[in-house]
Amino acid sequence: MAEEKNDYYIEIATGEISRSSTDSPWNFKISATDEEITRLREVFDQQHSTDWRNFYRAHTPYLQYHFDKDNDAYDDNLLHAYQMIYTLGDEEAKKHIKSMGILTDLT
Repeated sequence: MAEEKNDYYIEIATGEISRSSTDSPWNFKISATDEEITRLREVFDQQHSTDWRNFYRAHTPYLQYHFDKDNDAYDDNLLHAYQMIYTLGDEEAKKHIKSMGILTDLT
């Protein structure tokens, strides 16, 4: 038996996931199972953690951005979030993410 999918509204900048389209601003509409939403929440939680590490790193003047593993992790995690949203998203979400050109493996 397939697990039921529900509609969710995603605000990518804050990592907010909502069941309501009117409670707060959102960028993407997706349809996902409870398990898929849990995985997306984990991606956003990891993004938040990496963001704090980058905040502290920013106060270390001798460490350059392009040599910082936390910045690479942040970028990779953000791409992972966009990939999940693309996979679960409605046609408008897919079209927008595809137009961004950030996911190279889209058909």
